[in-house]
Amino acid sequence: MSVGVTPLVAARGLVKRYVDGPSVVEVLRGLDLDILPGERVAVIGESGVGKSTLLHLLGCLDTPSGGKLLLDGVDVFAGSEAEIAALRNAKVGFVFQFHHLLADFTALENVMLPALIARDPARAARARATELLERVGLAARLEHRPGEMSGGEQQRVAVARALMNGPRVILADEPTGNLDPKTSEVVYDLFLQLQAERGIAFLIATHNPELARRADRVYRLVEGRAREVGGTVDGAGGLPL
Repeated sequence: MSVGVTPLVAARGLVKRYVDGPSVVEVLRGLDLDILPGERVAVIGESGVGKSTLLHLLGCLDTPSGGKLLLDGVDVFAGSEAEIAALRNAKVGFVFQFHHLLADFTALENVMLPALIARDPARAARARATELLERVGLAARLEHRPGEMSGGEQQRVAVARALMNGPRVILADEPTGNLDPKTSEVVYDLFLQLQAERGIAFLIATHNPELARRADRVYRLVEGRAREVGGTVDGAGGLPL
């Protein structure tokens, strides 16, 4: 990590535990992690180790059991629910493995949704969504619904939706896990272009060692904590040698 650069996202001592009757499962145990402005970070680890839990906390979709999260200098969980929601909608974009597009909405309507939630004027939202869909190569698919598109096209719609409110960081949870290798490459190349053009930071949770190798930095989740990985990423399981 670059010395003297203020992190865009800073997790400090994050704890997340779940209570199930008499049992307590501690998924994150005092986790520290930084994402710098415009940086591409990968998070790797075994299934069930807490990658999705971490992304939900960093994206303000869930609250921690302990610790602190700073997002663009704001102590996120010190705010009210309304303040947290506003910060999330303004600063963070999400891309998930299974798209989470609304089946009855067109591609254009799915992409417009974050702006409409933010109460932007519908005409401006439509223009911006159209521009983003053109940017990701879907100018001819604006009025198509998810069921009428391929998996790769749906994922590009999800990327456009994540960009809708001009986020500082995009959190991607196994974004190519449901795609074939060629389509995965197309989606990841799009991430690289967006990072270069717009200065967006990315945190990508992945089992794909090829994606992890192309990140600026890699964290491995081990026993509820994040360890920065140096050197080679093992092609067999996406874990560091």
